[in-house]
Amino acid sequence: MRLRLNQEYRNKIANRMRVHIEAEDTQEKEKYFVARESMKPTQDKAWKLAHKIVRRTYTEDDVAKARYLQNKFDNVNTIAPDSCFHFGYMGQKEERDENDKPKTVEARISHHFDFKIDGGINGQDNGHRDHDFGYAYFRDELKAQEGCNPDINIEMSGKDRNPHQQKFQDANDKYLGTNGGRDNQTSYSKEWNDDYKLDLIGREYCRDRQLDCSKQEYDQLMVWQIAKGNLIQCHNKWITSVLNQMKEIKIGLKGYRYLDEALELSSELGLKIDEAEIIRTNSTGLTIYNPKNLADRIKGMKNKTKTREQKLADRIAYETKKRLADATPLN
Repeated sequence: MRLRLNQEYRNKIANRMRVHIEAEDTQEKEKYFVARESMKPTQDKAWKLAHKIVRRTYTEDDVAKARYLQNKFDNVNTIAPDSCFHFGYMGQKEERDENDKPKTVEARISHHFDFKIDGGINGQDNGHRDHDFGYAYFRDELKAQEGCNPDINIEMSGKDRNPHQQKFQDANDKYLGTNGGRDNQTSYSKEWNDDYKLDLIGREYCRDRQLDCSKQEYDQLMVWQIAKGNLIQCHNKWITSVLNQMKEIKIGLKGYRYLDEALELSSELGLKIDEAEIIRTNSTGLTIYNPKNLADRIKGMKNKTKTREQKLADRIAYETKKRLADATPLN
């Protein structure tokens, strides 16, 4: 007897399909991985250059003298750690004259560079925090954390802000440690931000410090800024592709009347699902009563923490295996 496809079964199959589609090797996913794994080395290189530029103005000797005075007098408070800077150089930009014709004028070309995990990438020092970078870079960590969703902003794109989105944003930010101020920084935010701090002389706000650099140095820093934006964009394109596929799948599931039709669809898409497995799964689509699947699920809860170096090594091993397989001639 054919089993009718109810909403519970549709949800289970859709959840299984989402996991399957995210696990597939696609061009969008590969570009995201490449952008993510190259991000930290790119930022470290940019930070080394920023350190050099800053210390041309605020030398180590000057900072030491200022710190001595700050430690000696209670009313002196001039040393502050910072992670963002206004760098600029004298160049040329195009303006319009009184006859609305283009003309080239001398002007200071500057940009606000923020190295914090939630630092903005638009070059404006307006206090705006860009959480999408942290969601993209630490996607694996957030995905493994119950109650978090690193893809929430992509899923809600084009929609009005709502409590559902806010709930996941708050959970993401709390887990990464980017909300609640400095006292609420958990390991991800603290470890990232601690790598990019310099003691400077002056007020706490970086807008009060305009530091000179060469055009070549400026362009090198912009390469890093573009890389940050590229990671966000690659994350967006990959997950948007997944969501577009899931939209079509859900339309198909809604139109089917019987369970075997939905299972045939999943099979055609490369995911084999047993009918009995769907019947005895929970609402998330996980087979909790099947001994093997339950054992695998429990084992997967162990030793989940991987360093960035381990993840990169796993990625290199995967790529090597893939190249060897592609190079093996077919008999």
